[in-house]
Amino acid sequence: MIPDRQTWISGYRALWMMVSFDLPVGEKSERKAATDFRNYLLDEGFRMAQYSIYYRLLDGKDAAAAMESRIQKRLPQNGSVHVLTITDKQYESIRVFEGRRAGNPEKPGQLVLF
Repeated sequence: MIPDRQTWISGYRALWMMVSFDLPVGEKSERKAATDFRNYLLDEGFRMAQYSIYYRLLDGKDAAAAMESRIQKRLPQNGSVHVLTITDKQYESIRVFEGRRAGNPEKPGQLVLF
C-alpha cells in the first residue's frame, strides 16, 4: 500500500540520521579504516557536515533501521560511532552559525623595496 501524499511528506515520517565518529588514525591501517568508513557513508548517500559528522534524510523508521543495520556491519574495528535519528520536524529547529570576521579585512600595506 502506497501512503497518501500528505503522509508521505509528513515532517514526522521523514527522519534525519546523523552519524558522528571518533576513529583512531595513528597507524596506517587505522587511517585506511577511517577513510573507508567515511567513503562508505558517502556512498550510502550521506553528506558531510563536519569531518566526522555525516547526515542523511530517510523515509521512515524502517529505512532508518535498515540503514543503522548496514552501518553496524561496516563499523571499523576500533573507535566510537554514534547514530542519532530525529524527525524532520525536530530537525527544522536546527540553527547553523558560521564564523564571522571582525571588522573589515585589512588591506596589505605598500610594498617597500630597499
